Amino acid sequence: MGRTLFDKIWESHIIAERENGMALLFIDRHLVHDATAQAFDQLRLEGKEVRRPELTFGMADHYIATHHDPNRDPVHEQMVTTLAENAHEQGITSFGAGDEYQGIVHVAGPELGLTLPGALLVCGDSHTSTHGALGALAFGIGASEVTHVLATQTLWQQRPKTMRIRIDGELGPQVSAKDLILTIISTIGANGGTGYVIEYTGKTISDLSIESRLTLCNMSIEAGARAGMIAPDETTFSYLKGKRFAPQGELFEHAVEMWRGLKSDDDASYDKEVAIDAGKLAPTVTWGNSPETALPITGHIPSLNEIESNKLEQYNATIEYMGLAPGAMLTSLKIDQVFIGSCTNSRLEDLREAAEIAKLGSAKVPTIVVPGSQQVRQQAEKEGLHEIFQKASFEWREPGCSMCVAMNGDSVPSGARCASTSNRNFAGRQGPGSRTHLMSPAMAAAAAITGHLTDVRELEGNIC
Repeated sequence: MGRTLFDKIWESHIIAERENGMALLFIDRHLVHDATAQAFDQLRLEGKEVRRPELTFGMADHYIATHHDPNRDPVHEQMVTTLAENAHEQGITSFGAGDEYQGIVHVAGPELGLTLPGALLVCGDSHTSTHGALGALAFGIGASEVTHVLATQTLWQQRPKTMRIRIDGELGPQVSAKDLILTIISTIGANGGTGYVIEYTGKTISDLSIESRLTLCNMSIEAGARAGMIAPDETTFSYLKGKRFAPQGELFEHAVEMWRGLKSDDDASYDKEVAIDAGKLAPTVTWGNSPETALPITGHIPSLNEIESNKLEQYNATIEYMGLAPGAMLTSLKIDQVFIGSCTNSRLEDLREAAEIAKLGSAKVPTIVVPGSQQVRQQAEKEGLHEIFQKASFEWREPGCSMCVAMNGDSVPSGARCASTSNRNFAGRQGPGSRTHLMSPAMAAAAAITGHLTDVRELEGNIC
């Protein structure tokens, strides 16, 4: 029987196995950020040092400031400083405040070439699944596991099951990878991928840019999956060529030859398979407190009689928390704030898409744009995207996680409704009492210039 892409990477990293199915895996890349200080403290308490500092990389993102705030909590600044101190003490390469390569770890990591096909990569952050877009096996780990990897460069893991989601068809106008992943989650459910590693395949996937693939794999965790993966191809190799930490010259050509074999065999078997027709998708938004509450923008808030009986209690709580009227059209929802950023949608492609819509009007509500890395920021400014945003009264900020996780002071006020390009709409995710609607960068920009959830397809050429 043939092997899947997951099988090939997993099996090549096994050091030892237990009878209960647990495997000790070698870790190729370990990424740490400014919210992992606890792991370094534990390492110190145990009298240990980082086992392979050359394979460990730090990135300031969760707590780093995205704008000048005179009331900034000093604890936030301390977290950023502590990462730099831990990295210096342990001989780890780290990109902190003021560094030209600083950014959100899941944006800066791939663009630096820290993510490579066939690699096993971990980070103390659930959205580590992002890196699977480059043909890696990547997943988030907890604090105690971070300490274990720092000390041993290995990790014990239970082998997950495999799921293939095949997507064919052509994406329609203004339909993006964000709409695709929201549709997938609404189709299989927020727990549909629990216990699985998802491999995305099909013509639609092959046609996606790397940046779109990163968005898709990023939110695999929102479907409950352990990881998301896409087999590397010529698009992958072109993206990686010349990246700072990727192989160079002849070594790169040799690596590509090896990477070409990183695809599922034709006779490989999966534990579960799902098919999606991309041609049927529309721009999509969430209405509730789970990414699975995603609907086409042309839809309406579900009424009580449209909800499954076992979800009625959750539905009622959601309606109350989100301040929604059952049956109301999604386009009738007024927005108080817009956030364009996060490890899901803060790459150059995302900013270009948002800027095209920003050209059509001016923000009617407070709107911030937070690039995912310093490299993204520099290129966006070179292209004049920041000027487009500023002309449309969008605030242009410095790279960081920002309002996605609300850990650095950027947050949505209680009761305010935010159109967000981030990945989670849980109650309180963007601040206590915040109400979050997830969508693509173009859709978020459309909400900014209209003041309500809007079908971006109806905007072009109609806003002045």
